[in-house]
Amino acid sequence: MTFPEILKSLKQKQYKPLYFLHGDEAYFIDVISDAIENEVLNEGEKAFNQTIVYGKDVDHLTIVDVARRYPMMSQHQVVILKEAQDMKTLKDLQTYVEKPLDSTILVICYKNGKYNFNSKFGKAVQAKGVVFESKRLYDNQVPNWIQDYLKDKKLNIRPEASAMIAEYLGTDLSKVANELDKMAINLPQGTEITTKHIEEQIGISKDYNVFELQKALGQRDVLKANRIANYFSANPKRNPITVIISSLYGFFSKVYLLNFFLQASEKEQLEALELRSAFFLKDYREATRFFNRARAEKAIEVLKEFDLKSKGVNYNSTGKGDEELLREMVYLLLH
Repeated sequence: MTFPEILKSLKQKQYKPLYFLHGDEAYFIDVISDAIENEVLNEGEKAFNQTIVYGKDVDHLTIVDVARRYPMMSQHQVVILKEAQDMKTLKDLQTYVEKPLDSTILVICYKNGKYNFNSKFGKAVQAKGVVFESKRLYDNQVPNWIQDYLKDKKLNIRPEASAMIAEYLGTDLSKVANELDKMAINLPQGTEITTKHIEEQIGISKDYNVFELQKALGQRDVLKANRIANYFSANPKRNPITVIISSLYGFFSKVYLLNFFLQASEKEQLEALELRSAFFLKDYREATRFFNRARAEKAIEVLKEFDLKSKGVNYNSTGKGDEELLREMVYLLLH
């Protein structure tokens, strides 16, 4: 089952006796387990019928003993095993998994990696339970996820604003969701979130961010690019050079690729660059005026060179910090 399908079934009170949640992205696992923890039983039922344990503190015998109990004055009991990856005898739950109690909802939360279902226990889980793999989103998927998340909260967001949040906060969805929840509390429903809102609510500058730097470099706007580089250099902790290089690498990689599709339709260009919206396409198109294939390739080489320098690989800094490296890198990209 997919993430939306599981949440929908829970809202419709269609429960299964076993949920096995695993994968690299903790956020989706937490949302599903929290939904079961908070919504299946009312407050009066939870005292006798809800048990939450952690893998490092229990063994399979404890889980089986609790799971085989019948609920008291309730249709269901809920047993949630968190941090199941720390439980040494997890596979020994096989005998219970093969014959689970219908009145028990057992939720196994296995984080920090994909579980291997080749064992007898794994095959039993797949046969008897709901298995959900929580996959980490790619960088280019996060802006769309932000838009969908805010849409559920009756808020809209402009593409440049969602991209700014994604770039600033990264792919840690728990961290992103926390900031979005704060905005949802402070902004009235129906608001269209702009970069100005982002600056006020999260603290990301609408004028001095990596997207404005990309645009300035793409337009060969020397003054603006250097002004942003100086701002970043003055605030290195909030603007680490490795993150900036990673973002610029993504930008110039798309510029390089777009050079092969200049005569293609907009739809074909969007597909080639893996863009959901045409909003950012104009920036890449404009950049191809100054960065043909050869120049875009050279820009990528500059970024690779400074990525190694920032990590101290084959480079004697002679006292240069990341701030000077950043300014030097921007100069070479412009010239």
